[in-house]
Amino acid sequence: MYALVDGNNFYVSCERTFRPSLNGRPVVVLSNNDGCAIARSNEAKDLGIKMGAPWFQIRHLEDSHGLVALSANFALYGDMSDRVMSIAAGLGPGQEVYSIDECFVDLDGVQGDMKLRSKRIRQRILKWTGIPCGIGIGPTKTLAKLANHIAKTAERKPGSYPAEMAQVCDLSTMPEPQLNAMMAATPVTEVWGVGRKISAQLGAVGIHTALDLARMDTATVRHRWSVVLERTVRELQGVSCIGFDDVPSAKQQIACTRSFGHAVTQLSGLMEAVSTFASRAAEKLRRQHSHAAEVLCFIRTSPFRPDAQYSGSMVVPLRRPSADTAVIVQAALNGLKAIFRPGFKYAKAGVMLLELQPDRLVQQELDSDGTDRSPLMMSTLDAINQRYGRGTVALACAGVGRNQSTWGMKQERRTPQYTTCWEDMVVVRA
Repeated sequence: MYALVDGNNFYVSCERTFRPSLNGRPVVVLSNNDGCAIARSNEAKDLGIKMGAPWFQIRHLEDSHGLVALSANFALYGDMSDRVMSIAAGLGPGQEVYSIDECFVDLDGVQGDMKLRSKRIRQRILKWTGIPCGIGIGPTKTLAKLANHIAKTAERKPGSYPAEMAQVCDLSTMPEPQLNAMMAATPVTEVWGVGRKISAQLGAVGIHTALDLARMDTATVRHRWSVVLERTVRELQGVSCIGFDDVPSAKQQIACTRSFGHAVTQLSGLMEAVSTFASRAAEKLRRQHSHAAEVLCFIRTSPFRPDAQYSGSMVVPLRRPSADTAVIVQAALNGLKAIFRPGFKYAKAGVMLLELQPDRLVQQELDSDGTDRSPLMMSTLDAINQRYGRGTVALACAGVGRNQSTWGMKQERRTPQYTTCWEDMVVVRA
């Protein structure tokens, strides 16, 4: 038995927690460099704003409909996510954090009324964090996802599903005729794992709803599509095929890429950006206790600007696998110097760590006294930056605090980091 806890319009809800004046107003959160909408309030959705809509195409709604647009505040969202997940963990004995706003909870062995228990957890999350959420319960992960969709849709669009399904929906105890009715009312595009391309293919053969998909022959699905879609069909039929993962598996690649707030033409600016990206990638690498054997660096111009176009990348192998920031940054800079071409307006750069392997399998290089100082130095670096904020201690080549304005992201509409920065903490005066 599984429950899926999912924050409603999570980024927008985080902003509304600290700015109640945004409640009831159309709000969107914009992506890096304020490019496009990556989160929308229900009011913004009602205006017809689509996910990923470019800001320049919807900007006119500021004047005509009072649309509020905010720059992404990922430090705030990450901290609020940790708070929500810690409360949601009380729902059952096991938790799998699926994304920043979603987690699966294992309900096996939990006694009592699961729907009542879920409502209490939902209320606790709302009271303690201000984040509204929907909770779906089902015998498989796919059915829990489907139940969550029903719970959130029934709340936002009364009449689309029965009112008692709003906020918390439990498909595990639902009589089969009612369950079939719920699945028949759900488009196949809302089924977890069914993308746009597959849904179009299914529609071509008359499969339009979740119930249609659940009634398909699994052998036919496997032969015509894939074992992945077959697994989805079996999950809709109540057969659990997707396991529960308490500890996320280690990533096979780690990347840090960003578009620049302004075009960069000089190598020095690119070196600062690449050094920063490589440092962040190295930090993520150490967090999952891995080492990298190769470092990929790339730069490119913007295909949307009428300028000369160029794109270059290079993979630099390391002498031995490493998680040392200095080693990884140096490799990335070597690659950058090899691919840099003057005379272009660069719009994006990135670093990717490849050929990852667990650090326990890597033979360390010893200093003259027989010890390896690199892990201790890196753990100290990470501890300082975690306690005092990212970038407190960094390599000089990253140019932190000096010239990032030449390549840093546009975040002209970012709200304060209320929960992670002392200077931004909300002050209440009697």
